[in-house]
Amino acid sequence: MTNTTKKLATKKGKIVSDSMDKTIVVAVQSLKTHPKYLKKYRSTKKYKVHDGENKHKVGEVVEFVQCRPLSKDKNHTLIA
Repeated sequence: MTNTTKKLATKKGKIVSDSMDKTIVVAVQSLKTHPKYLKKYRSTKKYKVHDGENKHKVGEVVEFVQCRPLSKDKNHTLIA
């Protein structure tokens, strides 16, 4: 039996909130192109990320990866 490792896609973003216990909110910006007008625009998506040690603060740039659901909205965890 071989041990297969799955390469997970990581995301990088800026922390916008750390007021919850063991959870941070990270905003990830991406550049998209409008399908008809072909104009580029910036899109922001927020993710709730598990921070078990509560050591990260607002303004830091962190990298995170998807994991099993930890709560209703939280299914990402930090990369140490």
